[in-house]
Amino acid sequence: MFFRLNDDNTRFPDPGLAEPAGGLLAVGGDLSPERLLAAYRLGIFPWYEEGDPILWWSPAPRLILEPEKIHLSRRLARSIRQGRLTTALGQDCPKLIGLCRESRIMAGEGTWITPEMVEAYCELHRLGHVHSVECYEGEELVGGLYGVALGGIFCGESMCSLRPDVSKIALIALARFLARHDFSFIDCQMKTAHLARMGAVEISDEEFRRRLKQALEMPGLPGNWQGLTP
Repeated sequence: MFFRLNDDNTRFPDPGLAEPAGGLLAVGGDLSPERLLAAYRLGIFPWYEEGDPILWWSPAPRLILEPEKIHLSRRLARSIRQGRLTTALGQDCPKLIGLCRESRIMAGEGTWITPEMVEAYCELHRLGHVHSVECYEGEELVGGLYGVALGGIFCGESMCSLRPDVSKIALIALARFLARHDFSFIDCQMKTAHLARMGAVEISDEEFRRRLKQALEMPGLPGNWQGLTP
């Protein structure tokens, strides 16, 4: 069972009522900044394909990554030391979001980053809630990641790589930055082998709710991150 959202307000049902298999909670509504921020404060996120209605999810268990516990393999450390890539924070967030969409389409994969999602997250970036890590090879943007920051939590949304290891290097840069600014954890949403190898762990829904509440009470780093050192 899932809930149909009322277009007249941004209230969500209790995330604990999400379907056990997958975590689908609700359908409908819009991607306004108010609704998106209300969702993330409850640990809910949109995920759907173009042509489908907006679907809202709250999966359990939840995959999280504590910034100071990220795993850096020797091979990846060597790749970073080679210095072929440079990283930046918020240098061109809208372009990075678009690249995440385009790279999946070019690879022949489906994507949840619909044109409406691109527009919505670019607006959240303008408002100081969405942040990106970009990776450059010379002057060329070759990948990175973006997500939503609220209090002491960073909610990862998507990452992409046009070269080997790019998204991993972006995640390392993000984790180090968040650790320096006392963020509690990165919400990785659902388990992938790639993230698990880098130190992400699954926690119960009860533990996630407790940690989310604590993280939202932290000062975090509000506003634009452009120009800060990653």
